[in-house]
Amino acid sequence: MPIKVLVEAEVNPTEELNKVKRAIKNVFVPAMYRIENREGKKYLVAEGYGSTSLIKLYKLLRMQRILDAAREYILKGVQGNKIVFYLHKQAAFAGVATFCDEEIESPLGPIKFTIECSDIEAVVNWLTPKTYQGKPIREHPPPD
Repeated sequence: MPIKVLVEAEVNPTEELNKVKRAIKNVFVPAMYRIENREGKKYLVAEGYGSTSLIKLYKLLRMQRILDAAREYILKGVQGNKIVFYLHKQAAFAGVATFCDEEIESPLGPIKFTIECSDIEAVVNWLTPKTYQGKPIREHPPPD
């Protein structure tokens, strides 16, 4: 199964849809967007396919030099052939990748990433390789 990425964020009544969309676009390359209404709340949902949809996050993790912390968060979210993790929405709006634990650490709600792939280990190793003294020991090829 190739990489499929679902990214979603709640659009609060006090937020502009375009700003939530920009936050997502700063960390993700979507193929499409849609609005979903669930239990009286509005969500912006973006879908992407292949490693190219994750390239912005890939570059941010290296630029910010947070591969070790990112790997830890991402590994915590592995569930079979799926990874679930959260980014701080306001930080993403500013072009910064900051991991958080669900709603607790992001006052306006987080951006939720769900990545599905038959070789989830390859996705983890490509996105967040093991490091030595903060530098990747080996850069892995994109998993698709």
